[in-house]
Amino acid sequence: MTTTKGRAIMVQGCTSNAGKSYLAAALCRALSNAGYRVAPFKAQNMSNNAGVTADGLEMGRAQIVQAMAAKVTPDVRMNPVLLKPEADTRSQVVLLGRADPELTALPWRERKPRLWPHVQEALHGLLAEYEVVVIEGAGSPAEVNLRSSDIVNMRVAKEAGAAVLLACDIDRGGAFAHLLGTWHCLDARERGLLRGFLLNRFRGDASLLAPAPQWLEEQTGVPVVGVIPWLPHTLPEEDGFWAGDVTAPVTDGFIAIAKLPRVSNLDEFAPLSGLARWVSAPAELEGARAIILPGSKATLSDLDWLRRTGLAAGVSRSAQAGVPVLGICGGLQMLGTAVSDPQGIEGGGAAGQTAPGLGLLDLKTVMERDKTTRQTTLHDPETGAELRGYEIHHGVTEAGSGVQTQVPGLLWRQGNVRGTYLHGLLENPAYLHAFLGRAGLEAPDPIPALDARLDAIAGAVKASLDWNLILELAGGNRE
Repeated sequence: MTTTKGRAIMVQGCTSNAGKSYLAAALCRALSNAGYRVAPFKAQNMSNNAGVTADGLEMGRAQIVQAMAAKVTPDVRMNPVLLKPEADTRSQVVLLGRADPELTALPWRERKPRLWPHVQEALHGLLAEYEVVVIEGAGSPAEVNLRSSDIVNMRVAKEAGAAVLLACDIDRGGAFAHLLGTWHCLDARERGLLRGFLLNRFRGDASLLAPAPQWLEEQTGVPVVGVIPWLPHTLPEEDGFWAGDVTAPVTDGFIAIAKLPRVSNLDEFAPLSGLARWVSAPAELEGARAIILPGSKATLSDLDWLRRTGLAAGVSRSAQAGVPVLGICGGLQMLGTAVSDPQGIEGGGAAGQTAPGLGLLDLKTVMERDKTTRQTTLHDPETGAELRGYEIHHGVTEAGSGVQTQVPGLLWRQGNVRGTYLHGLLENPAYLHAFLGRAGLEAPDPIPALDARLDAIAGAVKASLDWNLILELAGGNRE
């Protein structure tokens, strides 16, 4: 497949969680600020942290943020394949924004020949429309067991003729061995695409790195073109837990969020900042001022986990004691009286599976094959505010007489227990303040607007790179 095309710069990593997503976002913003028409691209993303485009299609949150960084409208071609894990060996396949049951049912390796033509078409479409496409890899290109079925790393780099920047997380240690080992795992053509190494998340005196960068260049012929400091960037992560290691003092109170095995849409809890604490055992609910059951990609499985861990009983006891409880999407479904999956939509279990919910909301949910994906605005009768967010769910929920329907199909309340299908609810300041007020907590200092955060991280990354090289790779100086 050939077409008139722009330049491609690709960020790959030695490992998962090397910082590829936010480095790609930083490059998108910095190049956009330099005057280029830029688009992000990731051929295949494995994440339950998804969002919805204006035309009702589903794509990874990381690529939505990267599109915003590039100052362009999110487009599912920027993430043509999204895999949403439902279990350790099973994922739902979302192709160009829509769940595909046929591809989902196929074994892993049999999907690749079916997916690659869509990846090619999306990639070349973007290259034809934009001057620079900033591509993000996945995991590591050194996974030799996956080389034959690769549709996201070096196969994409070769298809686009991309200049590849290979990043490692130097904070983990062993950075130079990671970079050298990854280089050794590549074939000659792939090595020829490597234009620079990035030492990411560095803390300390960069002068103490010598002579390692020079040694690495002597071994590989590839220079270190950036030493990027540790940046507390607060951008949405693909699968990282917000405040995962932060625990607010119990004396001050905190918001407990159930750490479901298949939790989804994590970044919507960023506005809680240090007030959030992820919990996985009933004892960890002690001192919680409010409890959130978040979204889930496997509602029935995660509902079973809640029971096995004792969290289900703990949440029920807390609710009966007056602690505010909020369920979002899958969490809403779990708070009801029953969840049914008559067609086996979630997979991994027999069709017709039904499980009792926690019974804190008089709601019954049935999983249906058609998936609701849309951006949504509603009027909240409690705060009087207009609330914006998005929906991603298979479930259809019906209310009984014991629950108050505040917004049909979207918002319910039963005493101190509330449930919603609206992701992003807490990103609305009016609702956040009302929620924290019910918990007797003050709202934390608001995090800066996403646009300001993107400018800040782009500036920090740009200052740490050989920026003249990046401009050369993009096609020439625009500044």
